[in-house]
Amino acid sequence: MLKRYSRDFWLLSASMFFFMLSFNLILPEMNGFISQLGGSALKGSIIFLFSIAAGVSRPFAGKLADLIGRKRSIYIGLGIAITVSLSYPFASWLGFFFVLRFLHGLSAGFAPTGATALLTDILPPDRKGAAMGLWGTFISLGIGVGQALGSYIFSLSNYDTLFMSAAGFGILALLLMLPIQETLPRQLKFERRQLLIKWEDVVEPTVRPAAIIMLLTAISSGVIFVLSPDYSFYLGIANKGYFFGIYVLTTIAVRLVFSSLSDRIGRRETMMFGCSLLVISMVLLGLANDIWSYTIAAGVFGLATGVSSPTLFAWTADLSLAHRRGTGSGTMFIALEIGILIGSGLTFLFYHNTIESARTCMLIAAGFGAIALLLLLLQLRKAKRSLTAPNNA
Repeated sequence: MLKRYSRDFWLLSASMFFFMLSFNLILPEMNGFISQLGGSALKGSIIFLFSIAAGVSRPFAGKLADLIGRKRSIYIGLGIAITVSLSYPFASWLGFFFVLRFLHGLSAGFAPTGATALLTDILPPDRKGAAMGLWGTFISLGIGVGQALGSYIFSLSNYDTLFMSAAGFGILALLLMLPIQETLPRQLKFERRQLLIKWEDVVEPTVRPAAIIMLLTAISSGVIFVLSPDYSFYLGIANKGYFFGIYVLTTIAVRLVFSSLSDRIGRRETMMFGCSLLVISMVLLGLANDIWSYTIAAGVFGLATGVSSPTLFAWTADLSLAHRRGTGSGTMFIALEIGILIGSGLTFLFYHNTIESARTCMLIAAGFGAIALLLLLLQLRKAKRSLTAPNNA
């Protein structure tokens, strides 16, 4: 397997693992941190502000990745992430904390967008799904290990140590990026006018079918990011990152075994399977009342993500034009952030710091997953009709 992919593929994957670990490390304890600052009623803002910033920065990240280089876009994101992590210990009032969360979101806009464009440049043409599965394994590991490790580090230390640890992992991600070869053939010098964004820099029309499904399925992630720490508490689970610990084990197993599924049976067909698992997982989560049912729900969610995530990114790679891969990647991530934004926004409307209201949010998210499933079915039927129409004529 190692020889199927280049050295840069593995370095890039490892770099993104540490980047994802860095900002996920602090998430399980953020509800407690904002409560300490007097913002217990504003827990949804932790993800909400982050997602807004990430979504706003995606068009800039995609455009710059296509103009000044993939790596420069990644460096901007990594630099912001390290700086913000080092600044969290100085957040002694809510206003400054919200500024830092917004800035941290900018890092998630730049680094993954540039990295995905670079990755798409070096993917083997006939193994996009399998390669995205491996890439996604590193991303999922970063999320899961970060969430599980964050609570553990905090239990042994304090918030300052947790934030310094996040900065350290960000520096590791930066060091791994340094030897990677830039893939943009012609890099332009940065000019301020490049920051002028037009609508065509925001949305790449060719990737719209995949982006819509990404948005609808990401709503569940937004709900889970906000509520899983509290949900663990309600069920008497000490480690607030428990959900993501289970999630990462299952999603990695699925990615390693089934990552090439969409290469064999098709992107939409595979996504229908993934969306079905997503709906089941959110319903199970909404009904969970002990550690065992919670564990099963987390496992099914991991299965759903393990099937869906690499398929969506391989589908995006299929649809993206070669000279607009940065913009195509940015469009997909914008859809991801909007979905997470809607999911975290649902918690503002329906979550009232009770397990009953948390269950309501989970079941609403399941409904959006069902809409994605329906849209995929309609897309497949339309595609089949277009194939058979000439023959019928």
